[in-house]
Amino acid sequence: MRTSSLILCVSLAGCAVAPISSHGAARDLRHTQQYGVAGPRKQAVPTGAVVARDGPNLQALLRDPQGPKVIWLDGKAYHGDFTIRRPVEVHGATGCIIEGSKTSTVLDVEAEDVLLDNLTVRGTGHRHTAEDAGIKLKGKRLAVRNCFVDQGLFGVSLQLCDHCRVDATRVIGQAGEMELRGDGIKLWEAHDSIVRGCEVTRSRDLVVWYSRRVLLEGNSVTQSRYGSHFMYAHDSVVRDSRVVDNVVGIFVMYSARLKVEGNVLAGAHGAAGIGIGFKESDGVQVTGNWLVGNTTGTYLDRTPRSPAQPVVFRDNVIALNDVGFRTHSSQEGVEWRGNDFQENAVDGQVDGGGDALGMRFVDNFWSDYAGYDLDHDGYGDVAFEVKKLSSELTDAHPMLRFFQGTAAMGLVDAVARAVPILAAHLTLRDAHPAMQPRRLGRS
Repeated sequence: MRTSSLILCVSLAGCAVAPISSHGAARDLRHTQQYGVAGPRKQAVPTGAVVARDGPNLQALLRDPQGPKVIWLDGKAYHGDFTIRRPVEVHGATGCIIEGSKTSTVLDVEAEDVLLDNLTVRGTGHRHTAEDAGIKLKGKRLAVRNCFVDQGLFGVSLQLCDHCRVDATRVIGQAGEMELRGDGIKLWEAHDSIVRGCEVTRSRDLVVWYSRRVLLEGNSVTQSRYGSHFMYAHDSVVRDSRVVDNVVGIFVMYSARLKVEGNVLAGAHGAAGIGIGFKESDGVQVTGNWLVGNTTGTYLDRTPRSPAQPVVFRDNVIALNDVGFRTHSSQEGVEWRGNDFQENAVDGQVDGGGDALGMRFVDNFWSDYAGYDLDHDGYGDVAFEVKKLSSELTDAHPMLRFFQGTAAMGLVDAVARAVPILAAHLTLRDAHPAMQPRRLGRS
């Protein structure tokens, strides 16, 4: 194994390890410079602003159809659950807290052209049936910016909310069993909406359901179930996000023409741990991501449904996973081009004893490749092929998967290479493998 090309010295938020000692720190610095820090920032009430005295006064100002277009809150607690049914901006000074009654949604917005800025919100109810949230939005052109929802059942919920956005907002969910938590950020029929530079911790999911043309950009999701969960979310994009230490990084269901670009998807452990997974999705482009230290790096289930709408994996790093990619069958319409497969226990696994020969592999780097490059063009002169007796044994006897990555299974494969007749089943073939990784070593 070519361990010299993968320096295992930087922790990646509690998951396995981060490739290249400077890569994780450099990426975090660029992320902060580009998207800022999520949550409230320092700001003071401007001279001459309309300032709510307390909770009842804020409620009266919000309910007045002729009330001020801009309302400021001092750096103190405002108690109550509030509804907004008209265009308005609500800004909080440093230290402003909206303290809910713990019986319902704290800020319930059903209007157009509303901005909530620099607020800390806490004290939601606990009703899953009503989806009690810190902030709930319904309408058009609604925005949440630099807010913090602390231990809400649901964090920020956008439902029937077109052209809405959530920027630089932090959500920490409630403690307890993951399945009993609400979603940190939820988009449901929220077409043309944006979630950018947000941080979600200890929640259930960041959900995008029945929503078209959604952009998730520059977000961080940790200690949750699904870092991003798309369903019927056509023409959406998730990019530049850090999705670490969740059960699943990104999962895409029944969605077409998604773009997944430049994300870190790491530390998805356990039997269900998946960096990125697809179910019955078409026309997806997965480019420039880091899938590191997961149980399964990439999972494909009937994706694409039609080879006419191909799924392309390009320029990704797929490293240190138990399984680099896993699929149910020799899926046609999938192309792997220019990826770095580095130090995975198993590069590819096809359930049921099948193979990945229906997929197209071109110009990928494989750390297990033992070929040569006599013409010095940077590509191997012989194909990279996977013929692993250990994979055949684990397919026939699933209980043996417990021993994957052990010296015993390594010895099984070594014997099969020495006596090729023992491993006649070809699983994977890249006719033009790269001799050097493309992205490892670049920050």
